[in-house]
Amino acid sequence: MNIKAHDGIADDAPFQAFLDPHHITESQLADLGLQEIAYVRPIMTPSGPAFGVFAANGVPMAVAADNNVARAAIVQHELAPVSVH
Repeated sequence: MNIKAHDGIADDAPFQAFLDPHHITESQLADLGLQEIAYVRPIMTPSGPAFGVFAANGVPMAVAADNNVARAAIVQHELAPVSVH
């Protein structure tokens, strides 16, 4: 594929950094999205219901009392928030 950049110069392989889905390892699959997304889901804490913020691989990152606060914290850290049902 030949895509022209903003300066008009063609870039023959702009997507080399992407993983080949046919040859992805379990470790690479677990790491997908770690630098881009985090998810929010309801959790139960000793203090009662709350919202947990988790990395794409499921590692807990934070707890918030409110869904909007949890999502705002994700955005503040330059990640894209997603919800899990």
